[in-house]
Amino acid sequence: MRWSRGLLERDTEWFASSEAVRVADNLLIYQHDNGGWDKNTDMAKVLSPEEERALKSPAEKEGVSTIDNRATFTQLEYMAKVYAATGQEKYKQSFLRGLDYLLEAQYGNGGWPQFYPIKKGYYEYITFNDGAMMGVMQLLRDVAHQKAPYTFVDAARTEMSAKAIEKGLDVILKAQIKVDGKLTAWCAQHDHITLAPQKARAYELISLSGGESVGIVEYLMELEKPSPEVIQAVDGAVSWLDQVKINGIRVELINDPARQDARDRVVVPDPTAPPLLARFYEIGTNKPMFVGRDGIVHEKLADIARERRAGYSWYIDFPQELVEEDYPVWKQKWAITE
Repeated sequence: MRWSRGLLERDTEWFASSEAVRVADNLLIYQHDNGGWDKNTDMAKVLSPEEERALKSPAEKEGVSTIDNRATFTQLEYMAKVYAATGQEKYKQSFLRGLDYLLEAQYGNGGWPQFYPIKKGYYEYITFNDGAMMGVMQLLRDVAHQKAPYTFVDAARTEMSAKAIEKGLDVILKAQIKVDGKLTAWCAQHDHITLAPQKARAYELISLSGGESVGIVEYLMELEKPSPEVIQAVDGAVSWLDQVKINGIRVELINDPARQDARDRVVVPDPTAPPLLARFYEIGTNKPMFVGRDGIVHEKLADIARERRAGYSWYIDFPQELVEEDYPVWKQKWAITE
């Protein structure tokens, strides 16, 4: 068994099992003193006594926590489910410590940094990349609405969670990028003070982000009684998504397990393929951007080094159901006219 988001999709009864409890006890060991967790770690593996001692050391416990790569908010969801299934107080207390961490980490303007305590660099930007901030928002929304399994959260924290998502919504609406006066989408990260789009790693430049913007739109469309500002944000983003969808290609992964250097991604013409979105679009032109570790922008995936072609997701599926089915139903539900 490996730690992954897939564990959260297990049947309710499974969270009372000995294996689920074993993983929860692992999460207790991995949890930092500030209440959060690190990322990119298999927290479900069986730990040796030596590994346990190392993870309980002051150096490890005082580590900086993150919401990047679905860290912290997924551990919290897991803890809540195990507590609901077992009633063991230690899991409840772990969840509450983690919830306090997320509430403390929020900027005054409503955004969340990638790491907290603050880690200088692009880590301090408001981070939509890989669903980081939206994962936190979804968790806090469920807490604020007293949705199962979060019914055990006290009234004070429930109210704080409600205020946190109000502030988060405010910064989402303010950060949406306008081009020629029209609302479009969001960058993967925004400055935590000015809200301007920002670059992260050398190949993650200032841009309009396909995948991250889809996650934001999905969240906005789940809001009850959307305000005029939310409606305008959704309308602008959906219009932009439809405008930048890419037809007539598919992406193939070439993978030879015997040769790591043979792994690659190639774009193949295919008029029958479903539409795609690029990960990054140039602001203003809506041209897809493909960037290597040298930071140079190219118009084709084939033009960047194989290592970045194979090691990064440059295309995602176009959210056809969201744009063509969910969006019209949403407009009808809230009696939205053009």
